[in-house]
Amino acid sequence: MTSTTGDGRPILFETGDARDDVVAGWLREAGGPPLDRDTRTGLDWIADIADEVPMPGSGNTLLRWEFLARLGHADLVLARAVEPHLDALAILDEAGMTPAPGRWAVWAAEAPGTRLTATDRGGVWSLSGVKPWCSLAGEVDHALVTAWVDDTRRALFALDLSSAGIAIDTSSWTPLGLEPIVTGSVSCDDVPATPVGDPGWYLRRPGFAWGGIGVAAVWLGAASALADEVLAVMTRRDADTLGWSLVGAIDAALWPVRRAMASAAASIDFSEAKGAGPRELLAARLRQATAVAAERVLTTAGHALGPGPLTTDARLVHRVRDLQLYLRQHHAERDAAALGLLLRDEREP
Repeated sequence: MTSTTGDGRPILFETGDARDDVVAGWLREAGGPPLDRDTRTGLDWIADIADEVPMPGSGNTLLRWEFLARLGHADLVLARAVEPHLDALAILDEAGMTPAPGRWAVWAAEAPGTRLTATDRGGVWSLSGVKPWCSLAGEVDHALVTAWVDDTRRALFALDLSSAGIAIDTSSWTPLGLEPIVTGSVSCDDVPATPVGDPGWYLRRPGFAWGGIGVAAVWLGAASALADEVLAVMTRRDADTLGWSLVGAIDAALWPVRRAMASAAASIDFSEAKGAGPRELLAARLRQATAVAAERVLTTAGHALGPGPLTTDARLVHRVRDLQLYLRQHHAERDAAALGLLLRDEREP
């Protein structure tokens, strides 16, 4: 099953912006985003149009983020599968490397008690140990994965998942939302890997900040879909003043984030956010603002809709549960504290 995104209105563009026709054209040519919640279908679908999606910072960053927002609006399983694939292609492009054909993922998380190490034997690198939080390890062909090169430094490596010495364990995956994004640990036993940049490059590069905002664009698209659901239900119910106040509260939460994201894209493309500090601050602000707005939408939508749609409309239930889980990639008060520290550092002489 495929569909256009909602009623076809842009999420980040102003109504009437000609650039929205470009994104709509990509979706039309590809037959619309698939909505079957099958990750392989989604990854195969994006392969046909991935080359159309601009790289972040290339002059058309808002086109990229609008596309990601549209996917989040259509279905979060689709967006959660596709966004890391597009991110991997962008990372390799930033490194000046050509990606191998196939489905890609990015695995950079850490967890207590697990460690993936990289060993250099005369210029030939191999990985050993365990990498946690590896989404779709059984579905993708390649992954960009961080590994420790010594006690304090990590580097990024391209890993071929068909290599000998790889074992995948997803036995503990019991999610409340995003069920098809099967996630687990990947164990490597002296598996060859290709370095991507030098140690620390993955976090230093400009694209790390821009990729983080891309994830926020997906959150924003999903929250906008919930906003559309509430508006439609209030219209059908001929809601009273209280109902329309909830519609207004949702719009008031989302509209500033949409405008801030559009402004950020222009800043990136015109190189106004120069230097690691301004980049990191811009990304932290946008992710924080988007996460706060999306959580406000989740709460307000629940108040507006009541138990009926949330117990009888399977697609709406998926929207709510998927977004609740996906937002946990934002670390709530810890990320708010990180933003506060960035603001402190910005003001220090």
